[in-house]
Amino acid sequence: MKFSLPQHSIYFSFFIYSFSLGVFFPRIADLQQQMNIGEATLGMALLGPPIGVQISLLFADLILEKIGFRKTMCFGIPILGFALVFSALSYSPIFFFISLMFGGFAIGILEVAVNLEADRLENKIDTKIMNRSHSFWSLGFFASGITGALLSQMQISPFINFSLSLVICSIFTFVFCARYQPASKRENPIKNNSVFVYPTKSIMGLVLLTLSPMLLESASIDWSVIYMRDIFLTPPVINGLSIVVLAIAQFIVRFYADFYVERFGPLKISHISIYIMFIGVFAVTLSSSVIISLIGFTLIGGGSAVLFPLAMSAAAQKTDRPAAINIASLAQISFLMFLLAPPILGLVAENFGIRVSFGIGLPMVILSWFFINSLKIRKL
Repeated sequence: MKFSLPQHSIYFSFFIYSFSLGVFFPRIADLQQQMNIGEATLGMALLGPPIGVQISLLFADLILEKIGFRKTMCFGIPILGFALVFSALSYSPIFFFISLMFGGFAIGILEVAVNLEADRLENKIDTKIMNRSHSFWSLGFFASGITGALLSQMQISPFINFSLSLVICSIFTFVFCARYQPASKRENPIKNNSVFVYPTKSIMGLVLLTLSPMLLESASIDWSVIYMRDIFLTPPVINGLSIVVLAIAQFIVRFYADFYVERFGPLKISHISIYIMFIGVFAVTLSSSVIISLIGFTLIGGGSAVLFPLAMSAAAQKTDRPAAINIASLAQISFLMFLLAPPILGLVAENFGIRVSFGIGLPMVILSWFFINSLKIRKL
């Protein structure tokens, strides 16, 4: 598998990683019915990924240093795929939790690997590619989301869905890695031998900035299908459309974002993004129709699209620690919110209703507004 430009390889790695992960979310409602459990129990079972992610992020920089980007992709994608296949065999929330925890371990390593490689290539070719790289992450979610929704509508089991994804994604990853030549490391004389990737003050500002987009993206991916089913009693293909519109909005915004970030700067783009995200959450929380809800999910997708990639880019460019350390530090906490959202919102949904679960995002969006300045790069 050969690409005409080096950045096309990075775009593919984001896409294949996202597609491998994204097949899971349109089938959550089916898996919930298979296990015959409520929202609170489902939410607690979904603690598996964040625990796996946090374990892996403690060692992510060490693993990447040891085996490199290509082997990380070759091992990570199949491990994630097998974990999801085993989750589809679950009739017990405990087995479901354990399967997803192993998947979370792969997610954490892959998350750092693709973002670090994108930053290294961005530095090498002197061209902004981080947001466009994340647009292909969203495109992967779009592709897996619409596929999962259609397979769910056709009543094809999650096990078959996940097994096909495992085989196809693994083959494409092996072919890709056979030819890809990773970018060289950034020059950074500062070493870090600590296993715990603690956040510095500047990284903590980026964490607070990214809490709302990570929460809302996760809430929309994990609970939008159940939201549509429970609020509007829509069929599976319409339920899955909530993930599709979110992902395609993210893809479009991220694909073109780098041009506008270079022209207007990350701060102005972030202000606009937070405005849009706020309107989207407000619409979903108070929606009285399917159309308004889908518009709300579209605005959440578009509004949340660039904040995390911009934060990742800012973390990688800080000079106090190696780029891999700062990326892992940001990912360790921000991605935790992405994965902790399901159990938190599941408890809220079961006790107060699923609308209130999305309404929690409103004060989080306001919090992000106050930390936009954390995107400024201060060279040490």
